[in-house]
Amino acid sequence: MLLWSAASLVASFVLAAEAVTLAGNQDAVFGCDINAVVSCGTVGSSWQASVFGFPNAFLGLVSEPVVLTLAAAGLAGVRLPRWMMLTAQAGYTLGLALAYWLLHQAIFHIGAVCPWCLLVTVATTFVFVEMTRINVLEGNLPLPRAARRFLEEVIHHRLDLLATAVWLCGILLLLVTRYGSALFG
Repeated sequence: MLLWSAASLVASFVLAAEAVTLAGNQDAVFGCDINAVVSCGTVGSSWQASVFGFPNAFLGLVSEPVVLTLAAAGLAGVRLPRWMMLTAQAGYTLGLALAYWLLHQAIFHIGAVCPWCLLVTVATTFVFVEMTRINVLEGNLPLPRAARRFLEEVIHHRLDLLATAVWLCGILLLLVTRYGSALFG
């Protein structure tokens, strides 16, 4: 969680800086504006980039330090209260839903992808999986006993990590299928 939330925080800083630049100059060109398909500027100038009325990157600037704090506390051996972990799980579940909605918008409506946004989506996926693992193993989630045992077995056999890898490979396949050689040219 610590490494992926740190990566997401860095990406959020870059995206926030780009949002500020775009606010002053809609024709700004960024280092990640590689072609018509891989273009931070195209994605950043869409209405979806400020879906709540302010740049989405600001959400990462606010939420990722919280996750970094939770991760650091966990690494230090602190067992956080159940209510705190449930709140974090709920918040990060909403963050994951937003990240995938934005990815869908980028691929199917905007017609371009942003490498920094993709990093946020991948990082959010890994943090969500790890946070869920922790919450299942510590009994923080209000699950029926059978569901909890099933998820503990899934985690024990690392099938959650396998499912995550397959999921992310599926996203990569979707991008390649959708855009093909335009991604690289």
